[in-house]
Amino acid sequence: MRLLIVEDEKRLALSLAKGLRAEGYAVDVVHDGAEGLHRASEGAYDLVVLDIMLPGMNGYRVCAALRAAGHDVPILMLTAKDGEYDEAEGLDTGADDYLTKPFSYVVLVARVKALLRRGRSARPPVRVLGELTVDTGARRVFRGADEVALTAKEFSVLEQLVLRAGQVVSKAEILEHVWDFAYDGDPNIVEVYVSTLRRKLGAAFIRTVRGAGYRLEAR
Repeated sequence: MRLLIVEDEKRLALSLAKGLRAEGYAVDVVHDGAEGLHRASEGAYDLVVLDIMLPGMNGYRVCAALRAAGHDVPILMLTAKDGEYDEAEGLDTGADDYLTKPFSYVVLVARVKALLRRGRSARPPVRVLGELTVDTGARRVFRGADEVALTAKEFSVLEQLVLRAGQVVSKAEILEHVWDFAYDGDPNIVEVYVSTLRRKLGAAFIRTVRGAGYRLEAR
């Protein structure tokens, strides 16, 4: 799952990003409204944490612009302002939830998880591809009747292939969604995880498309 934090208080933004990465999410951070709108409009995020008081373009306008363009990504609004009218305005522009600063980090994580569950509810939680059954809700994988034990990262790589089964998914796309833009390690880490998945699931499931990426095929 990939999250975008749009927050101009840099210490708060980096603290939230660190905590959410520890929860297993890939997190990108930007500090102004225009860049937040640009990033969120790319459609690569599962949830946006959006501050209201932002330089250049406030959170209300960012949220309204995303909804007007047809983006249904869950949006959790953050603000130092208080009062029912501020909350109503945020929700009226299309936000899914609202949190007033200062807030408990535990509460924020709970709200994030709740919104992600709601956003994923429209997707079939169980995907069947030939002998392979992938339960994206329970994060379990079966080959036939036998469960295959995967680490969290292995499952996340597989999930990216499952969600676009039959299509080519590039190494860069996997890297961006499973890790995040701040990852500065060896990009060949994707190959390592794909190799491990082939060993555990069977080499025939994941095909390498030379120069393009990987494709998951039903067998």
